[in-house]
Amino acid sequence: MKKYILFLLFGLFGIGLSAQTLEQAKTLYKKGEYKQAATYLENAVKRRVTGAQLYLAQAYDKLYRFEDAVDTYEKYIAELTKRKRPTAEAEKLLEKSKANLRLLRGVEEVCFIDSFVVDKQDFLEAYKISPESGKLFMHDAYFGTSSGKGGTVYETEIGNKIYYSEFQQDSTLNILSRNKMMGEWGEGRMLPGTINEAMNANYPYVLADGITIYYAADGPGSMGGYDIFVTRYNTNSNTYLTPENVGMPFNSPYNDYMYVIDEFNNLGWFASDRYQPEGKVCVYVFIPNTSKQVYNYESMDRDLLIKLAQLHSIKDTWKDDNAVAEARQRLQEAIHQKPRTEKQHEFEFVIDNRHTYYQATDFRSPQAKAQFKKYLELEKSYRQQQSKLESMRTEYVRAMPSEKSKMAPAILDLEKRMQQLATEIDRAAIQVRKLEKQTIK
Repeated sequence: MKKYILFLLFGLFGIGLSAQTLEQAKTLYKKGEYKQAATYLENAVKRRVTGAQLYLAQAYDKLYRFEDAVDTYEKYIAELTKRKRPTAEAEKLLEKSKANLRLLRGVEEVCFIDSFVVDKQDFLEAYKISPESGKLFMHDAYFGTSSGKGGTVYETEIGNKIYYSEFQQDSTLNILSRNKMMGEWGEGRMLPGTINEAMNANYPYVLADGITIYYAADGPGSMGGYDIFVTRYNTNSNTYLTPENVGMPFNSPYNDYMYVIDEFNNLGWFASDRYQPEGKVCVYVFIPNTSKQVYNYESMDRDLLIKLAQLHSIKDTWKDDNAVAEARQRLQEAIHQKPRTEKQHEFEFVIDNRHTYYQATDFRSPQAKAQFKKYLELEKSYRQQQSKLESMRTEYVRAMPSEKSKMAPAILDLEKRMQQLATEIDRAAIQVRKLEKQTIK
């Protein structure tokens, strides 16, 4: 009888201890102390505490131990199935861990040169991008309101188009664009395609080619919170290609956004609230890659790879001291940039054998001057896209066969667009000369 009572007391004590262990783990998890929480949860799982597997898998996710998370979720689902309980929610979490594992297998090799912790409400002030790369604004500051109904605004270099995010009737942020014609802004138009299918789409930035857009979304394709995505405009279908998650180390289980490539200074920027206190974000500066190269998941030390994916220390990404020094010098120049002086000649445009213009004030015909502005915009767009095409072709040559099939449609589309631009430029030049000659005769 005494032995039975002792056994019963021991069993009850064990149950109480297991429950206490689980509660301790939950407390540590809520504090963000995932490593310690995982230790408690591993013990709870060994004691077969109900629900411990679920919390342990989530802790593994936070620690970037995605293989362990997948294995734990699968065991948890098997246990639920055995008990004839619903598995739908657990299966969703399992698929998310599998997606995160795929991202970890493809961590991009990127050199980060600096980082700044700033107030979230003023984080755009940390972005010191060149005038050639356009301008960034908060929605209310740009539109002169205090409504709080939008996110950020990107304005192109020549100021004739903006991309911005704004709340819709369903209370989600969507990305729109506006064009400026004859000094007046047109109506905002929702970007076509799948960009706005996420729960929220915000923080747009468009490369100089005019077709590549980076933005952040918090839909089902993100690791957690906002993730950064990239897509390209397809002129044939008047829509955007399927967005791609830019992966690690840019994205994390936290909020990552406002990805900018300053092609003039060869510097990249993005913001993240990973490991930051409430109201603060870290703005990272990196050297953009001409083609994506990833770390070798199979042969690399797993702890080091996780640190690189988490951006544990930017110095871990430094391999070429000269490249880092040069990039940091460019960054300092960008931070302390001075207004550039105007060139003596803005351009050189031949009207006829007797007239060559060098400044906009040389035009006598207002119509010719307005048409020439359009001509310059077309010519600039052509140069930018030509540079982009050369870069894409270089990436294509270096790419694996599986990647080439994905890259080919965008290259062909850009080639077609350039042919169209060349024709438009020739027509615009002819029209400029025709209008100006009517005035100077």
